[in-house]
Amino acid sequence: MDHKTNCLICGHELVYKDRSDKLECYFCKKIYESNVKCVNGHFICDSCHSLPANELIKQFCINSKLEDPIEMALILMRNQKIRMHGPEHHFLVPAVLLVSYYNLKNDTEKKVEKIKEAEKRAKNLLGGFCGYYGACAAGIGTGVFISLITEATPLSKHEWKLSNMMTSKSLLSIANVGGPRCCKRNTFLAITEAVNFLIENFGITMNINKNLKCEFNSLNKECLKDECPYFYSILEK
Repeated sequence: MDHKTNCLICGHELVYKDRSDKLECYFCKKIYESNVKCVNGHFICDSCHSLPANELIKQFCINSKLEDPIEMALILMRNQKIRMHGPEHHFLVPAVLLVSYYNLKNDTEKKVEKIKEAEKRAKNLLGGFCGYYGACAAGIGTGVFISLITEATPLSKHEWKLSNMMTSKSLLSIANVGGPRCCKRNTFLAITEAVNFLIENFGITMNINKNLKCEFNSLNKECLKDECPYFYSILEK
């Protein structure tokens, strides 16, 4: 499914009208007058269209009312600013998890604060971490998430333990599937591990699509295909 040319939210066709309407931007939630929206009513303003990847992730997550982190990850990944592979995924993982966590708690103020801090921390997670440092930064992103919600520091006890346990579970799941790199696959695996970890250790349930199938495999020349738990072929689309 190609979301790079049609609607960046759902992939359906854009509709061009002869008169403008007042429309709410899907990402920033501001109201604009525009002649263009998709057949499902989605609209993205010019400012959000031109944002750098991490800024787009931040603005979307701050304004999102969604509670499914996989759904949010997919919406963001469909935007042309989020490349097939890239360090923006290292911020995307903790960001969508924070949105889900704080939306479930109905705590907008904390959500904004933690997303901004996650962005700062993610800047230290460089591209190529998975191969050059032996730790996929999408997996590390789940540890960043747990660290943020527990307010862990290097001197914490239980919070320190939870943060490192979270990262280790994500990295093991990613390692068990194997390489080469795929930022989409590793993001899905990491988020799923985080959702399971929250149930087991915090009693918090994030409902996600457990039958997820990747819609980006045609963009990845290193795709594992049938060896990837999220792969489905063109014949199944």
